[in-house]
Amino acid sequence: MRTTAGMRRGGVPRPGISAERYSTPAIVLHWVMALLVLGLLAIGLYMTGLRLSPEKLQLYSWHKWAGVTVFLLAIVRVAWRLVRRPPALPSHMSGPARLAAHAGHGLLYLLLFAIPLSGWLMSSAKGFQTVWFGVLPLPDLIGKDRDLGDLLQTVHWYLNLLLMAAVAAHVAAALKHHFLDRDDVLKRMLPGR
Repeated sequence: MRTTAGMRRGGVPRPGISAERYSTPAIVLHWVMALLVLGLLAIGLYMTGLRLSPEKLQLYSWHKWAGVTVFLLAIVRVAWRLVRRPPALPSHMSGPARLAAHAGHGLLYLLLFAIPLSGWLMSSAKGFQTVWFGVLPLPDLIGKDRDLGDLLQTVHWYLNLLLMAAVAAHVAAALKHHFLDRDDVLKRMLPGR
């Protein structure tokens, strides 16, 4: 009888190992959003140090397009998660570890909404309309207000710093599960398995 990852002969799971994987749509959404978020962070850090130029304006446009895309994909991702529950956490995880995992995921989801929204609000307050992919103008969420725009820029910056820390913790936790705990938490999110 063939065995699958995490299963003993006869279909009995090994202790601490789940035979469940994330669904293909969840895996695709995860990795597309991960690449977009990493690209957004890199472009955001790079473009803020540039002098005003056509290159800087183009990078800001790309950054805004990708940010709106992340916001929309986050809506799809949450909707998918409500319809299709993720695999259970490994049985060997303690109560505090489970709480930390849920809190970490909750923070990531919150930031995937809050950061694009803060950027959109900032653009509106600074008087720069967001035009998604240069085609679809999005409504300004608030009126032009320079002081509020500066405040929202600071909020956007600190939310991104928090995102960097949350992503680093997320990656560290996945690697801990893979290399130290030797469970399938990372494997069940990998494509093509």
